[in-house]
Amino acid sequence: MKEDSKPKVRFFTIDADESGQRIDNYLLKTLKGVPKSMIYRLLRKGEIRVNKKRTKPEYKIAADDIVRVAPIRVSEKSNPVSTQLNVVSNLESQILYEDEALLVINKPSGMAVHGGSGVNFGVIEALRALRPNTKMLELVHRLDRDTSGCLVVAKKRSALRNLHQQLRDKKVQKFYQALVKGRWSPKLTKVTEGLKKNDLKSGERVVVVDNINGKESETRYKVIQHYEGATLVRAFPVTGRTHQIRVHCQTKGHPIACDPKYGYEPFDDDMRDKGLKRLFLHAASIEFTHPRTEKRLKVEAPLDGNLANALKQLTVAKNG
Repeated sequence: MKEDSKPKVRFFTIDADESGQRIDNYLLKTLKGVPKSMIYRLLRKGEIRVNKKRTKPEYKIAADDIVRVAPIRVSEKSNPVSTQLNVVSNLESQILYEDEALLVINKPSGMAVHGGSGVNFGVIEALRALRPNTKMLELVHRLDRDTSGCLVVAKKRSALRNLHQQLRDKKVQKFYQALVKGRWSPKLTKVTEGLKKNDLKSGERVVVVDNINGKESETRYKVIQHYEGATLVRAFPVTGRTHQIRVHCQTKGHPIACDPKYGYEPFDDDMRDKGLKRLFLHAASIEFTHPRTEKRLKVEAPLDGNLANALKQLTVAKNG
């Protein structure tokens, strides 16, 4: 940035897709590099106005509102996400579906969905770096860092609102594949233990079964394949609690392979000997009503090489 380049007054006209959100949230996304504290100070001093009038942070912008931002120097991000990083540039090839309203990406295992908690950047920051001209990219839902598979990102605020409503109404179907310890009974088709989040002194978060104080939870299961000492199951989380599938598998005596929080070490060691290097939990497909076309859309994500190769090392059980 040139030192003599003076900041100028900027005007933003709100379109229908941007309407309905708080002005402070809109400004945080629009004014890249401006600290949150500065945005609130500018609002308080009247340096940011809507339709020539002072406004408060909680004001909800409407279509055709004109937002005036006084001259401010926007600092470049000190630690931008480099699109040259292999893990970032590789995301482009992981996009499974994309149109003007949304995209679905096959999130790699080991990558957080967003930055924070000691992570410089996640999938959403990487996508924004890859698509600097895309006005909006927001997570519709989340996946654990170690879980791979279908992750939906909205490119329009109207799509984000629509998909969030579908999630609340349980109209989104997310199917996972998990490799678990032992022989899962075909009769065990539903787990409904309540789940409660506990924050340890170390800052680590663990989820425990608690049918009295925990939140109501439900996961439905179907056996895909029995192996010697393990079972590949399909899991459908009816509710969306933190670590739900992982804890529901563990509480039934079938922890997921290579789960660092809820796993069974001897089983994990055996799976590592077969080449498994990560948690075997994969969001294999997602189905929802497209916000624009109103037709059902189903997107499937293939297993990555490590999961697929691990399955090849297993012996199919003789009795199915």
